[in-house]
Amino acid sequence: MGRKIAWGLMTALACMLFAAGCGKEEADPSRIYEIYYVGSTETKVEVRDYEMQSSDTQDQIQEILWCLATMPSKLEYKAPLGMGFQLLDYRLDNDTLILNMDAAYKELSPSTEVLVRAALVCSLTQVENVDYVEITVDGNPLYDNLNNLVGRMDATQFVNNLGSEISSYEMADLTLYFANEAGDGLIAINRKKAYNTNIPLDRLVVEQLLAGPGQDVEGQVFPTVNPDTKIVSVRTRDGICYVNLDATFLNQIYNVTADVTIYSIVDSLVELNTINKVQISINGDTTETYREKYSFSTVFERNLDIVTTLD
Repeated sequence: MGRKIAWGLMTALACMLFAAGCGKEEADPSRIYEIYYVGSTETKVEVRDYEMQSSDTQDQIQEILWCLATMPSKLEYKAPLGMGFQLLDYRLDNDTLILNMDAAYKELSPSTEVLVRAALVCSLTQVENVDYVEITVDGNPLYDNLNNLVGRMDATQFVNNLGSEISSYEMADLTLYFANEAGDGLIAINRKKAYNTNIPLDRLVVEQLLAGPGQDVEGQVFPTVNPDTKIVSVRTRDGICYVNLDATFLNQIYNVTADVTIYSIVDSLVELNTINKVQISINGDTTETYREKYSFSTVFERNLDIVTTLD
C-alpha cells in the first residue's frame, strides 16, 4: 500500500523536529543530509545542508519529502514538490522508492522536469535502504519528452562530482555515439543530463561514454569503451580536446571495431561547440597504437562515415 501525503501533519512534525534540534551548538555530521532544490531560473539545481532528526527509514523519507515540498527561505530556490503538481502517495519497494505524482506533473517543461527528477533522486537516495527512486504519474510509468521510459533512477545518473564542493546543477544537451548491434557502426543518441557545474563538459562526455548507453536504449545501441577505464584527465585547448586514459582502455571487452571505439569518443566530443579535434593518450603516452590500427599520436577529426541510424 502506498502512503498518502498528509502535509499538515508533516509540517507540524517537522516544526517539532526543528525545535528539538535548536538547542544543539553543533550538528552531528552523520545527520547532515543534502536537500536539492530547483533554482528560481529553472536552469540548475541548488543544494542546502539539512540536519536529519529521524533515524527510521520511513520517517527519514517523510522528513525529506517535507523538505522537498516546503518553500526554502532563499527566494532563488524552488521546492521540487511545490511546482504545480501533487505527490499522491509513495511506497518503498525493496530498495526502490516509488513516488506517484498526479497528472499535472506531465505539464512541467522537459528541462524543468529533469531538474525536479534530479532534486528528488539525489535527495532521497541518501536515505539508507533507498538505492533508487522511480516516478509514476497516476500509477503509470513515466516517459521523458523523447518517449523513452525513465524507470528507476539513482544519483549517479545526474553526474555528481563526488569529493568536491557541489555548487549547482545545470542542464546539458549531449549527442553521444554508441555502437550498433553489429559493432561496426555508430548511432547518435541525444541526451539531456543534469550535471554538476564543477565538471567540464568535455569530461562529462567521456564519463557518459564510459557509463554506457543506459536502460532507455537497451538492445538498440551498445557500449564502445571498457567501462573499467579510468579517466586520467580531459582538457581542451585551442579547439583540441586531449583525452588521457589509463591502460585499461586498451583492453576491449566488447565486440566492436577499432573505428567504433575511437570515433565514439571523437564524434561525441566534437559535438561540443568548443572542440574541433581530439587526441587520445594512455597515461600521457602518445606512442601507443590502438589495436594495431590507430596511433595515439594522431589528432582525430570527426568521422561520420561509420554513423548509421536506428532501424
